[in-house]
Amino acid sequence: MTGRHLHGQTETLLMSIDTDTSTDGEQSIENLAESLGEAIADLPEYETFLEAKAAVETDEEAQEQIKAFEAARDEYIAARQRGEATRDELLAMQDKQEQLHEIPVMREYLQAENDLELRLQALNAHISEPLSIDFGEKAGGCCND
Repeated sequence: MTGRHLHGQTETLLMSIDTDTSTDGEQSIENLAESLGEAIADLPEYETFLEAKAAVETDEEAQEQIKAFEAARDEYIAARQRGEATRDELLAMQDKQEQLHEIPVMREYLQAENDLELRLQALNAHISEPLSIDFGEKAGGCCND
């Protein structure tokens, strides 16, 4: 058992590697989290996203344009790291991205992704409301942009 000072209060932390010793409250929270994940998987936005993702993955034109964009992006990043990036390389990369986004299947994917992100942000707001932190940001890890 360790103690930690937090905002004028001492918080006691229990550390255990035995996951079977969780309290009923902890198990209840885990069950709620699992149920939430299952409910999210059943959302129309999630189902639409998965369908759009599969469509992009099987569309030859989209895959060719993705490869062209990634190659242009990689060239630009490498040139930038060498201090040799030009405006023309940046514009070429942006042009490849625009071409990619003009493909109907990719537009549908990006819209589905945006719709899902908006829904997840709304859910995050509901989860975070009673907390003093942004749950989605904290749960997302250390490397959020």
